[in-house]
Amino acid sequence: MVTVQESYSHCEEIIKVHSKTFYKAFSFLPEDKRRAVWAVYSFCRTVDDIVDEGDSPKEELAVFKEEFNQFLKGEIPAAEPTWIALQDVFQNFEMDHQSFLDMIKGQEMDLYKTHYETVEELQYYSYHVASTVGLMLLPILAPEQKDLLREGAISLGIGMQFTNVLRDIAEDLDRDRVYLPSTVMAEHGYTEDDLKKEVVDDRFIAAWESIAIRAEVFYAKFNETLEHYPIESRMPVQLAAIYYREILNKVRKQNYKVFNGRAFVSSAEKGDLLKQIAVK
Repeated sequence: MVTVQESYSHCEEIIKVHSKTFYKAFSFLPEDKRRAVWAVYSFCRTVDDIVDEGDSPKEELAVFKEEFNQFLKGEIPAAEPTWIALQDVFQNFEMDHQSFLDMIKGQEMDLYKTHYETVEELQYYSYHVASTVGLMLLPILAPEQKDLLREGAISLGIGMQFTNVLRDIAEDLDRDRVYLPSTVMAEHGYTEDDLKKEVVDDRFIAAWESIAIRAEVFYAKFNETLEHYPIESRMPVQLAAIYYREILNKVRKQNYKVFNGRAFVSSAEKGDLLKQIAVK
């Protein structure tokens, strides 16, 4: 039987490999909260991998949904490290199971919806796949203020997902997914055919920036709530937001060449951003 400690270590390895940004940011938390974040991330990663990498994603996701229903009834569906760690989290924090269910719903959207027409549609999707993660984490990061911080967490998630969309255009195209709303592209005279041809011109930049500016508005809305986080959680959440927002600036510095590779913030750059926060 895998121990709780071993299960948390397993979850830590998952976030360490798949999201260096979140791992770096949340490593500053106290151990109990840090481990809980690892477990939640592992849950989210499992769902994401089923949808993006699974051999039979619809069937695999149906099985996972049933396993989570068992979990909510107090039964560990399998001796899997993620379930064991997550059970410990649910025992130690007042978790909101609805955000987990909403997140699964968002991932499921990728199985049948591959193109987005409006910004509103993209925002609805972004809430389900990203804002829900923030809502999952609030009982861990700020249990006394979770209701006050709800809207800010939702805004941060949408800003981050908009950033993902702008960074991952090429990867998404490989999966026949286009998240850049068709109405936004049309507004600037850019087409999906242009996207598939990897055309980067003034039209593309204008469409890209249209979503980027919206993302920055959501980051700003989140920033308005930052002071209400407990001191121990404030910097990790702030770092996660700053690191992610910096991805937009990286794409800009690389002349919007999103088809030439994935923009990322290096460890050295993250260190510089951390120093800027420390100075403030």
